[in-house]
Amino acid sequence: MSAAELTETLDAPRRDSVQQRFWRRLFRHKLGMVGLVMLVLLVFAAIFAPLLAGVDPSAMDLKMKNEPPSAEHILGTDAIGRDVWARLVFGARVSLSVGLVAVGIYTSIALILGSVSGYAGGHVDNAIMRFTDIIMCFPTFLLIITVAAVLPPNIFNIMVIIGIFGWPGMTRLIRGQFLSLRGQDFVIAAVAVGVPTRRIIFRHILPNVVGPVVVAATLGLAGAILTESSLSFLGLGVQQPTPSWGQTLTTALQLPILENMPWRWLPSATAIAFAVLSMNFFGDALRDAFDPRQHLD
Repeated sequence: MSAAELTETLDAPRRDSVQQRFWRRLFRHKLGMVGLVMLVLLVFAAIFAPLLAGVDPSAMDLKMKNEPPSAEHILGTDAIGRDVWARLVFGARVSLSVGLVAVGIYTSIALILGSVSGYAGGHVDNAIMRFTDIIMCFPTFLLIITVAAVLPPNIFNIMVIIGIFGWPGMTRLIRGQFLSLRGQDFVIAAVAVGVPTRRIIFRHILPNVVGPVVVAATLGLAGAILTESSLSFLGLGVQQPTPSWGQTLTTALQLPILENMPWRWLPSATAIAFAVLSMNFFGDALRDAFDPRQHLD
């Protein structure tokens, strides 16, 4: 057996033990498991929306407008006779897709900038961090609203806008992780024996950054959904007839609807709260599971 194979064999039990402790800490987090179940239900609703809805979310029936919940329409109908339940489950597709794509965009940007900044240091680090500071000087949501008001309001533009302006916080997180790991003995040893920089970054440092990045991305998904809902509420996001949770909430601006027709806005408000809570709960569980200091077992 070669030295490399022997090392791999000796390291296997330790790695398995670390993985087992991670899953044990994760499944022991009760709120996190509640959040995971809620998140699975949302994903299930988004994937099987046509089956769950039963009707076209854009189909209008003026004879049935503003109908309260009934056997035919379990959550009632809106001002032009569209089924509220159908628009609710199809709205899950919009919210989750916007959240996933936007978080994917800014996580990719943050990984590149944070890795380069934290590992290179010096003038490169200074330049990237000063640019990040400039972006962070402006309220993120204000920047998003400004750009969204200029561009055509559609789901693709919303994904890109949220993704482009969401990276500074995660970039600082990744940079901090790289700065901390760059001074560890295993990285110093790899540099001393002439391991290529690319291999040091991708093989030795990035795997140790995955945990915090996954946690930040999970929590960021909730923020992206809230941002999309806010933009749609303001008329700058997803447009009719595409169903969106935030778009539905605009009906609550009218006092008669707010008081007398809660089925027009309450389901979407509940869905947004449900989605955000599920991601925050699960994000907290991931944070505790990745941090061995939370549970000494």
